[in-house]
Amino acid sequence: MAQATFLDYPNWNVAKQDNWVSVFQELDSDIPCTPLNTLFMHLFVAVNEYSVGCCKEIIRTVFKAVPELHFIFLIVPSYISLGSTLITVFDLVGNITSLTYDEDFAVHVCHRHNHYPQLHIRKARVEDHDDLMPIFMHHNTILKATYGDYFLAELIEAQDEENHAVVCEVEAVAVGFMSVCSRVNMQLLHECFDLGPFHGLCTPHPDDVLEPPQELSVPGSQDAELRSSSQDSQKIVEEPQEPVSPEARESENNQGKTAEEAAIEELSSIVQSGNTSEMEDLENLRQVSTEDDTNHCVSNMSSASISLPKEIKYFRPIYMGASSAFCIQLFCIDEKHEARSLDFMNFVFGLFPDKNFCLISLPHLTPEFVLIQNFVKIVPFNNCTLEQDLYVFHRAGLLKTINIRLANLSDTPGVENLVSTLMLNKRILEDLKHYNEARRDPDGTPLQAFVADVAEQIVGIAVIRDETDVEYIRSHYNIEDFIYFSHHQREEHGHLYHFALNPIFRHYTRFFLKEILRLGYKSCLYYPIYPESRESKFQSSYAHSLTSALHYLVPVRPRRQIVYPLEKLGINAPSKAVSKAPLSYALNHTNRKLTLEPKITVNARIVVVGASNVGLSFLETLVFCSHLKFSNLTLISTHGLPGKKLLGTEQRKFLACDHCFNDKDHALMSLCSWVNVVVGRMTAIDRAAKHVVVSQEEIVLYDHLILCTGQQYQVPCPTGADISQLLTNREIPNSSKQRYTGKVPCNHFTLNDEEDCLKALTWIRNNSIITEGNVIVYGDTIDTYTTVEVLLNLGMKGSSIYLVQPPPISTITCINNYSVESAVEDALRAAGVTIYQEALLAQWNDGQNPDPIHSASFTTPTKPFKLPCSLFFSFCEKNVDYETFKAINDACLVYDGRLVIDMNFHTNDIAIRAAGSLTKFSNRYYSNEWSHSSFSSKEIGFQLAAAMLNLFDPTLEPVTEPPADLDRLIPMYKGAKIQGGILPGSYHYLHIAKPAIPTPLKVQMAQPDFGSEIVTGNAKDGTYFRIHINKYKMVETITCLSKEPFPTSNYIRLFGQHEQVLNNLCARYEDQLITDLYSYFTEPWCMALFHDRFIDLRKELRQILTSKEEEELPSMEQLARQIEDDEINLNEKPRKYLRRVFQETIYKTLVEKSILDYLHYNHYHLPMYAWPDII
Repeated sequence: MAQATFLDYPNWNVAKQDNWVSVFQELDSDIPCTPLNTLFMHLFVAVNEYSVGCCKEIIRTVFKAVPELHFIFLIVPSYISLGSTLITVFDLVGNITSLTYDEDFAVHVCHRHNHYPQLHIRKARVEDHDDLMPIFMHHNTILKATYGDYFLAELIEAQDEENHAVVCEVEAVAVGFMSVCSRVNMQLLHECFDLGPFHGLCTPHPDDVLEPPQELSVPGSQDAELRSSSQDSQKIVEEPQEPVSPEARESENNQGKTAEEAAIEELSSIVQSGNTSEMEDLENLRQVSTEDDTNHCVSNMSSASISLPKEIKYFRPIYMGASSAFCIQLFCIDEKHEARSLDFMNFVFGLFPDKNFCLISLPHLTPEFVLIQNFVKIVPFNNCTLEQDLYVFHRAGLLKTINIRLANLSDTPGVENLVSTLMLNKRILEDLKHYNEARRDPDGTPLQAFVADVAEQIVGIAVIRDETDVEYIRSHYNIEDFIYFSHHQREEHGHLYHFALNPIFRHYTRFFLKEILRLGYKSCLYYPIYPESRESKFQSSYAHSLTSALHYLVPVRPRRQIVYPLEKLGINAPSKAVSKAPLSYALNHTNRKLTLEPKITVNARIVVVGASNVGLSFLETLVFCSHLKFSNLTLISTHGLPGKKLLGTEQRKFLACDHCFNDKDHALMSLCSWVNVVVGRMTAIDRAAKHVVVSQEEIVLYDHLILCTGQQYQVPCPTGADISQLLTNREIPNSSKQRYTGKVPCNHFTLNDEEDCLKALTWIRNNSIITEGNVIVYGDTIDTYTTVEVLLNLGMKGSSIYLVQPPPISTITCINNYSVESAVEDALRAAGVTIYQEALLAQWNDGQNPDPIHSASFTTPTKPFKLPCSLFFSFCEKNVDYETFKAINDACLVYDGRLVIDMNFHTNDIAIRAAGSLTKFSNRYYSNEWSHSSFSSKEIGFQLAAAMLNLFDPTLEPVTEPPADLDRLIPMYKGAKIQGGILPGSYHYLHIAKPAIPTPLKVQMAQPDFGSEIVTGNAKDGTYFRIHINKYKMVETITCLSKEPFPTSNYIRLFGQHEQVLNNLCARYEDQLITDLYSYFTEPWCMALFHDRFIDLRKELRQILTSKEEEELPSMEQLARQIEDDEINLNEKPRKYLRRVFQETIYKTLVEKSILDYLHYNHYHLPMYAWPDII
């Protein structure tokens, strides 16, 4: 119906983008326009008959969306009339001359007060009761039920010096209410919340205890680490402790002054005295916050890694001064006027001239409304059990005189004062010096520095430089989710290096970023977060610079890259800017549009237990919801987040890989920037109190608990059989369900993650196992083969390795392909590895003390045997960890071999969901053969997040309940199940298959609807490549076994493609034109298949064929259905008829245009394709 575009600079060349304020103030001094309160209309279009109504509604919406906005200017050439629509909202101000040619322009203005005026605030009267009660009853009936029908009138009547009630009114009708009180339980707040950034919300006092006694100082405490180098610092936090700051100068008595005067004096006392603690403490505090709010970045640690076993008593300051805070007890406002909620604050601060802080506390699950979006959320201590979040607003936050400008030399002392105790202050000051001296980095890149000042005090600093890697960003990140790349000039892309802002003015962060873009002539800003560069038990997002604006940026998803055969492509390969080795950083972004789009904050405490691929995929999906900010995501994991590259760049891994995430993926996501990590094991769940017990003592509260711990290899329980009696497996009672309860031998290893692999590798190297030891690998999973290959690659003799396989519990082997299995077994024999089959572990050390293991005895169907042992790897069947099972069982969650869930991931507790191999579907679905183990872990995590987002995302359509007959069906997921690794013989192995109930390969091939298979090469030579094409001609299975590494990520993209898309694969194979599939899939024609946006092209082409493009003709899809239903009598074959219709109608042209547009738009990735313009 209508559309309008607004920007923060004039729409004609009447003033420079960075210097229009003075021009417009000279035009009319009665219009106090500033960059904060002004926008310019650049475009308005509307359907004629509705134009006036649409225009007024758009203008009202803009004023509502941007509360600070007071003026909208429209500039047109003086000879042009505004027309009958715009003249209804804009008034003429005067004329202004163009900068470039001799022509006058008419300036028109639209005032806020004509469309969405500021609210009139006054003291409440009893007569307001009737106006306010409908508003209260619309939101909540509990107050009336608890305190009676006239609770509001009684509250208004009870006003005194400590309690005040105020209302906002529109046309003499009260539309909002706020009750404030100066009595605040400071002792409770000091016990539960870290108020150090705000001096405990008290006035400074000589007896304040701000520094710990010397004997209580802890080496490695946060205060000490704050002064260490950012690259070497590493927080191990049990409880956040604020850094100590100098006492603030006691502010003068503000009695009798206006709120603005009092705010300026208070600000002056904070900044001039050198007390930047409110900024630095909050930022330092945010990095160890349990809610990981705005200021992620005072160090390389963006969210807390909490080491639970250690007990470190952190010092807490003692504040002796009087309370300097009052609180909001009750607040309600009509939804129509909610955007003007902040209008209350000026009035209520005037009621308490001696108070500098306003507090409000809210339940965790309360959606963040407009008023508290201007408040700072306070970090609770880890032992805080209050079911409330605390928010603070400082008096100085009322000031509207904030000014953003380019820095100059005289700002240096103010910036030094602002950042004096921040960890990266030296870098900020160095870059500021470079800017003042040369306007460039040492490498010659243009540099810009901006400061924010209020009342002549520096309250913020930002440094940006030109982004020089624009092509890399476009090709490696989905930046086009947020911008049309071709609409931005190269010099308009900026790189945010430093950003620090006093938290009193945190609600001006978006304005600061918007001004940086305007003054710096930029349209986009990028901020990379690099991974931790050193080995560490704990992780942090090693930011290359300081930024406290991370919450106001959006994380950008990395793009999947094609693995190019560069030698084969030659001059047709992509440019080096695109194909160079990835830099592996997480990218964050903002642009002009995003600076005016607030995020929806979700404060619900979402706790994920287990850093499995399901859990990581779930967190990834939530984090990359750009319009939502999850402030309370917590991961409980035994070893923290994966991706630490503990095994370095070694290609061979002990464990097989499912290709969901790798170390590079973890660096590109930087989950540790958004997720709090608790290192420990879940030992109990208290469903009534809604908390998880970690490591038997620490408590983590939750509103939503996600269990995805998966299954792990367990220590096998020896049968205890005495092999001297020559027992066989048949004579031994089945002990497969028994749990080993003894002490785990020091040389026994079960490998479940990279941490376990590192321990095993360290043991091997420290105990001369490679040259002298004998290693037993016990199990029949693919991990046994990959582990044996690692041992051989480390230099162990094959004769010292024993591969012992227990009796199979299924007829299906772990590889399920005879050709591959026989090649691997031949390689094992050639290496000298001894293989024992159907062997049950009987005893360690002949039944004596098993620590350490010197020998292991086994029984078989025939005769037992005994092997020497220096190291024992166990890869028996995976199961749920006992501690996890006990926690689940003790919490009375339904457990039947595994944790029981329904189709929506719910357990029998509505607040607890579960996913992954830990779970099974309820028996009421009659599908015990199917479970989450049958599907892709990454897809399961995504679907779990999608189910959760319906609770938090107001932009999603409400979920409709499935029909009664469908809620008994389990969901089926389509993503491929993948496994791969390096097998003995240095074979690179990959298997991609659709989710299915495991069936022997020979049985599958014997089915009448099997389809066909395409095989080239042979397994023993390491050239084996097998593709299974199903009856619908779709690629259903891919198996590769090669001596040479191959592009796994490319081959994964082949899954689910039609064989004709693969250049008529079946026909070419039947004609014996394909002899080597490895070579076939490195040919230039197939690069588009591997492109991350090829799926979008397929959807677009299908949309063309299913849409009715010509009036007199049905769509191609409708034609095909009519032929199928015999509604059309044909004189030719259906395929030939459809091809002729396709070529003779508009469809052929549309399809060709779509494909050419795709190739042209993605030319930087696909330069090997030609299109008409370049031929």
